[in-house]
Amino acid sequence: MSQIAVTLPDGSVRQVPAGSTPADVAAGISPRLAKAALAATVDGRLVDLSSPLARDAAVTIVTPDSPEALALYRHSTAHLLAAAVTNLFPGVQCGIGPATDEGFFYDFVVPRPFVPEDLDAIEKKMKELAAADLPYERQMWPREEALRFFAERGEPLKVQLIEEKTAGQPEVSCYTIKDRETFVDFCVGPHVPSAGRLKAFKLLNTSNAYWKGDARNQPMQRIYGTAFFSDKELQQHLQRIEEAKKRDHRKLGRELGLFIFHPWAPGAAFWLGKGTTLYNTLANYMRSVLFPAGYQEVKAPIIFNKALWETSGHWEHYRENMFLVTSSDDEEMGLKAMNCPGHFLMFASEVRSYRDLPLRFHEQTPLHRNEASGVLSGLTRVRQFSQDDAHCFVMESQIAEEVERLLRLVQRVYGDFGLQYAVKLSTRPEKFLGTVDTWDHAEASLKQALEAAKQPYTINAGDGAFYGPKLDFDITDAIGRKWQCATIQLDYQMPERFDLKYVGADNTEHRPVVIHRAIFGSFERFIAILLEHYAGAFPLWLAPVQVIVLPIADRHAEYAMRVREQLAAAGLRVELDERQEKIGYKIREAQLQKIPYMLVTGDREAADGTVSVRSRSGGDQGSRPIEEFIASARGEIASKGEPEAGLAAAS
Repeated sequence: MSQIAVTLPDGSVRQVPAGSTPADVAAGISPRLAKAALAATVDGRLVDLSSPLARDAAVTIVTPDSPEALALYRHSTAHLLAAAVTNLFPGVQCGIGPATDEGFFYDFVVPRPFVPEDLDAIEKKMKELAAADLPYERQMWPREEALRFFAERGEPLKVQLIEEKTAGQPEVSCYTIKDRETFVDFCVGPHVPSAGRLKAFKLLNTSNAYWKGDARNQPMQRIYGTAFFSDKELQQHLQRIEEAKKRDHRKLGRELGLFIFHPWAPGAAFWLGKGTTLYNTLANYMRSVLFPAGYQEVKAPIIFNKALWETSGHWEHYRENMFLVTSSDDEEMGLKAMNCPGHFLMFASEVRSYRDLPLRFHEQTPLHRNEASGVLSGLTRVRQFSQDDAHCFVMESQIAEEVERLLRLVQRVYGDFGLQYAVKLSTRPEKFLGTVDTWDHAEASLKQALEAAKQPYTINAGDGAFYGPKLDFDITDAIGRKWQCATIQLDYQMPERFDLKYVGADNTEHRPVVIHRAIFGSFERFIAILLEHYAGAFPLWLAPVQVIVLPIADRHAEYAMRVREQLAAAGLRVELDERQEKIGYKIREAQLQKIPYMLVTGDREAADGTVSVRSRSGGDQGSRPIEEFIASARGEIASKGEPEAGLAAAS
């Protein structure tokens, strides 16, 4: 029997018979590794442990400690879920069941919605199948046989997936889990060797869904779950979920009177008085950061003729995600879904010199994207939103310096919110515009800027935009969740499409490079993140109501009014609670509204010209002169307060 060479991660080489599997390789290294093995990478491709090795290859055994392991584990648990559902609900149609950052889900077509009792029964069946240690077996079927099998079984969605994903392929990959009723699913895999490897999992909830997220398609029921390698990790995650429910921005937004939604305007928030104050505070904060940094705030139209979108490429590639309108002159128009094309027209509106660069445009006007109704979710997925959007037009020689400036800007902004973050450099994808040399230069410029700013980063290979490499920023909130927010993207292609030019020092025309950048991202999503990060207890500088004055009795109302006027004149956002309620009740109400400071006024305070200060996080702070409180509050606002105090109070 012929031998092949297997190169291991430490560089050592082993000779094994051709046709050996990664499971054989693991067993040859050690029984312990064989027991821990879940899958393998062969020449960088993730495969099943049972996949035969036909030629020399670099092989890495995937164990629970491997970076690929958790997604693999969760994907296999999603298949276990589908096997349990089809066992308990004959005739169900299966959709898709991917792993996610938080766990997994699987979509089904069922005659009625799932109820909590169903989840209990399904999870019990999953545990039975896992206890039986049923194998995950990959089978390669002739494509026509697979299409016929799923059609005859009444699974048109699987037929559609096979037709879309395997065109031109003679065979398709299917996995079976063999119980009394054999579960078969079209899937490229890989999976864990057997269900017995799946120990710690939990079904969480169900929701309505649509096939491919499009409300025009088949309605479905989605079951969400999560899975970890140990019960301890699972319990910690479930605790985080419970904490996340308390912090849900939709719940807090309603309780704190920030925003509402209405079915007559799906995917668009109604910002109430306090919410509008918060929104404007963030918008003005961003202006205060950007104006000294040389940005010009601009406002482009909201509706453009389709010619603009044809030039940008969005009419061809993004039209289904845009709101389209027809003018009274029968012109085809589109509501703008992004600011950049309008900024390109502004740049091109006059002759630009190299002395004008970098030129930085900043805009906060509303954008509209026609998201499917099935994916709308509070403020995190909406149809109408605004961004702290900017485009920097630079010479190629200015890229590294400008990106370094942007990195320091991100550091400053996230520092003001007490947000920790990590940076990823996303490099050239398989399909890209431009030349390899241009991409190499652009990526080198980003690396140079990261190193100059002393910013740690990881490489996200092949995940750049088709028009240029980018930096993505993942922030971590108070309960450990990660959110992708800021982005810095280099763009060489749109300046070509819009024929943007500047006159260089050599008196000839040159093409600028555009840097697309956002720090908050959308205001709506960033507010949702902040609401959940602070659990609604905003630091003083952000709080919609910073101070509330609480007179103890009616006779103290006049003095309380003077206090309110004095605080308002000092620039504080202040309210007066004049209700004829007991002071204890007023204090509790203010606490529930998470107002940072409560100023109680009674006989002694009116006589002394003071206020009795209570803080949201520290309780009774004693009596203080009004001027002293104002000075202290202004100092806290100027320093952006202490976010930790707000978090402690909210927990």
